[in-house]
Order: sequence, then structure tokens, then C-alpha cells
Amino acid sequence: MILFVEYPKCSTCQKAKKWLVENQVEFEERHIVEDNPSKEELKAWYEKSGLPLKRFFNTSGMKYKELKLKDKLPAMTEEEQLELLASDGMLVKRPVLVGNDFVLTGFKEKEWTEKLN
Repeated sequence: MILFVEYPKCSTCQKAKKWLVENQVEFEERHIVEDNPSKEELKAWYEKSGLPLKRFFNTSGMKYKELKLKDKLPAMTEEEQLELLASDGMLVKRPVLVGNDFVLTGFKEKEWTEKLN
């Protein structure tokens, strides 16, 4: 089963969910704020994804800008970054799509099509 981690009010998440439904992909939904991923989950997803950890941050979010993370992240350890992500769902790039052998952040239709078809 594929896990779809979303913020329901996010237009990108809505577009991604519509795409999943249209492509008949079965998935389980999870609200990123009400059920924020734990540090352990984030670490596992990060390792499985092969992506740089920065790709897990919602760089266009207000919280990211408020905390001035653009300047702070490079000096932080991986451990500190994971703790920060686990502290607030609004810091996490969304949607996050977690499959058995892949993790995708954000919605890029081409990328999702390649992984799911």
C-alpha cells in the first residue's frame, strides 16, 4: 500500500490526490499536521529516497522563512535537520508519497508516472 502524506488545503496535494485517483493508484492518506512524520520515519524515507535531505523541507512555506532556515540548514547536522522536520508538519515538503521501494516529495507528474506505472 502506498502512503500519501498530505496537507488537505494544499493545492499541490489536491492535484496529486486527483492524479492518484485518476490513475487508479490505491493509497492510504495521512494528514501531515495532525499526524506529523516521526524523526525515525523521516530518516527511513530520506534514506530510501536517495534525495538530498533539503528536498524534504517545504522551502516555500511561511514557517521555513520565519525560522530563516535557508541560512541555518547548511550549518545543521543531518540529525538536527531530521529533528526539526519531525517537530512541525508544515516544515515538510508535501505531498510525500511512500512506496515499498521509493519515496517522492512534491508532485511532479512525470516522476510519479515513472514510479507508479
